[in-house]
Amino acid sequence: LVVIGEDCGTERGLELTPLVEGGDVVEPLRERVLGRNTAEDVLRPGSDEVVAPRDTLLDEAWVDKLEAMGVDQLRVRSPITCENRYGVCAACYGRDLARGHVINIGEAIGVIAAQSIGEPGTQLTMRTFHIGGAASRAVTVNSVEVKATGAVRLHNIKTVINSSGNLVAVSRSGEIGLLDEFGRERERYKVPYGSVISVADGDKVEGGSVIATWDPHTHPIVTEVAGIANFSEFIDGVTVQESTDDITGLSSRVITDPKARGSAGKDLRPMVKLVDDKGEPLKLADTDLDAQYFLPAGAIVGLEDGASVAVGDVIARIPQESSKTRDITGGLPRVADLFEARKPKEPAVLAERSGTVGFGKDTKGKQRVIITGKDGEAHEELIPKWRHVTIFEGEHVEKGEMLVDGEPSGHDILRLLGTATMAEYLVKEIQDVYRLQGVKINDKHIEVILRQMLRKAEILTGNDSRFLKGEQIERSRILEEEEKLIKDGKEPAVWMPLLLGITKASLATESFISAASFQETTRVLTEASVRGSRDPLRGLKENVIVGRLIPAGTGLAYHEERRRQREVTPMDIAEEMAAVDAPEEGSTEDVAESSAE
Repeated sequence: LVVIGEDCGTERGLELTPLVEGGDVVEPLRERVLGRNTAEDVLRPGSDEVVAPRDTLLDEAWVDKLEAMGVDQLRVRSPITCENRYGVCAACYGRDLARGHVINIGEAIGVIAAQSIGEPGTQLTMRTFHIGGAASRAVTVNSVEVKATGAVRLHNIKTVINSSGNLVAVSRSGEIGLLDEFGRERERYKVPYGSVISVADGDKVEGGSVIATWDPHTHPIVTEVAGIANFSEFIDGVTVQESTDDITGLSSRVITDPKARGSAGKDLRPMVKLVDDKGEPLKLADTDLDAQYFLPAGAIVGLEDGASVAVGDVIARIPQESSKTRDITGGLPRVADLFEARKPKEPAVLAERSGTVGFGKDTKGKQRVIITGKDGEAHEELIPKWRHVTIFEGEHVEKGEMLVDGEPSGHDILRLLGTATMAEYLVKEIQDVYRLQGVKINDKHIEVILRQMLRKAEILTGNDSRFLKGEQIERSRILEEEEKLIKDGKEPAVWMPLLLGITKASLATESFISAASFQETTRVLTEASVRGSRDPLRGLKENVIVGRLIPAGTGLAYHEERRRQREVTPMDIAEEMAAVDAPEEGSTEDVAESSAE
């Protein structure tokens, strides 16, 4: 991958914010945006005044200025979003990290990226053998305690107010931020479902105060409306088991596992319905859904049938496996897994669309989750019974939200949430491994590699193009074809980007010489010969192999010049060459030339 132009003129970019983990700022925004170009005008927080126009190269002075103003989110250009076809433009890459000025045209950024990521890898290998494994239990966190003084900001948290006047979170992906006096976000914490939040949006809090608490050992089911609890399909000894605590003498009901029930109780689904005084079912706020809560196996119900419940009360608690020891694979194996885009062993299941969750009829060994959108279209997902679904019936989920805990797969994120979100996820995961070892790598290098992993796309519908549905084709070819078709007023193909692991991406390049020099030489060459492939000799490897000047550095200018001359008068030059060149000179050169055309 080489820098081939000054500016591709794209409007796209990546949104960068400070990296915050567990309340600590791991990487401030200034370090993430230093040496990059802005992708849109930067406005002064709270006003419409443009501070830095689009395409400003953020150097140390700019970064200090923006930090002093309290800018906490920037959209910057990135190699991933660059629209150049066969390379990256200098504006999307930004500053040359070795020299401190804008990157030169002809710089081989792909090689630089590979070396920047590979070199610290030696430090990772030494240590992996000693860390990792299942011994490191996560400390159970059960509250959010702010470190500094500031104002609270709630980010996409859906809350209800319980009887004691506190807020209870009834959403999963909520976060609490803490702003300093300039309105900059200093801390950010995740808030799990069912946590009690003791502050409201915009409240001032002192450093060291606890603003949210939850029970780390159980997962509560919280009511969103007040009413009378009505048990449905509770059958003693079949779907529920009475258990009395020997020490406290309190009795509670535990929902039995469907596997352990007799055939009569297999299809019963115990649930708590909320009804009013007349026994009419109550609806959830702002929806026409009944307020009913299905209880999963193992849930402990602490109230009696007919008991009245207030908003924010806990109907049942699902015991959490005591901090399941997360097996941390650290170090190089983890980095290799991410770059090879391997599917995780137990991937998280993400919602394929936004809508309301329902459960359908279970099949053997699998539970059926149905997500119904606002348009009434439903999407079904079959999930193995042993995997714990974290959402309840009637809950609203957004596209790409987690239905089942696990490690999300890059392919799923790309398909559902798009390139930018996927890039953000992979960059963060890869950086986490290196950061643990105290290694600093600029995000740019990882993005350059990701750009190469995203080179291919899959055709969804061919329309008027030459491509067939399901074909996997180089993005640049699709865009070329698209241009031609639009010019002729025809319908271009519909496609979606694919994520390929680095090995697969290297074998799937346009150039068969480059692929053959990498792995599986015979297979690559036989395939190329059967297809009658042509190698345009665009990249570095193929040019090294055939012994031409590489199209990087001064070689880029040399090739540009030759291409320009060929376009001027191909015949004149050919005659001249025939007259001047010695026969052995022209032979290889001309073959390479013709294929480069």
